[in-house]
Amino acid sequence: MTNPPPWRATVLTLFPEMFPGPLGVSLAGRALASGLWEIEARDIRASATDRHRSVDDTPAGGGPGMVLRADVLAAAIDAAETGSDRPRLLMSPRGRPLTQARVTELAQGPGPLIVCGRFEGIDQRVIDARRLEEVSIGDYVLSGGEIAALALIDACVRLLPGVMGKEASGTEESFSDDLLEYPQYTRPQLFEGVPIPEILTSGDHAKVATWRRAESEALTAARRPDLWAKAPNRPGRQKTPKNKTDG
Repeated sequence: MTNPPPWRATVLTLFPEMFPGPLGVSLAGRALASGLWEIEARDIRASATDRHRSVDDTPAGGGPGMVLRADVLAAAIDAAETGSDRPRLLMSPRGRPLTQARVTELAQGPGPLIVCGRFEGIDQRVIDARRLEEVSIGDYVLSGGEIAALALIDACVRLLPGVMGKEASGTEESFSDDLLEYPQYTRPQLFEGVPIPEILTSGDHAKVATWRRAESEALTAARRPDLWAKAPNRPGRQKTPKNKTDG
């Protein structure tokens, strides 16, 4: 029985030299070197057909900037020859927000094809024709999709089997249960007059778990009421934070 192929990210970009970039160091870099995952950065310009390797043109209807051409990008997508089982993503500020749940889904699959836009955007016809799923990493605009793609890939790679040192590290973090992570502490016991909370050094694991859960809930309610409102009747809740937002 042969092993399944490793998780693979195929990135379409005008700047393939940006990859693997920071993904080539630390946990992701070691996993890449050991073959736990793969990355392929493909230059969109390779699919241009004129001698100037043009990939963009002026916006229909007028306006500033340039728009990535549908024919060039469609050819680049087709040349990548990704299977139908691989998601096709477009990093875009107008896309659906990337969530930990979606990251988990992507990490459990074969790996996505990721299109990195530039200029004022890309021709809507290629988005529709090649069924690109638009994904956003936040309500702000970057110069291009490359940094967003790096963030998405990093979030996926750290969930792949064998990448992280301890499997629990991937389950007790922010967003794993629609909660922000509880505060963390380590030595020294006393820092600038502030001690580690006594309960964390008590050795009572049940009380530690209860404290951590309560801290996560309080932080989520205070800082991310949108997350807190997703599950107003969350089972096992230790307390109802005072600033709970009804939704």
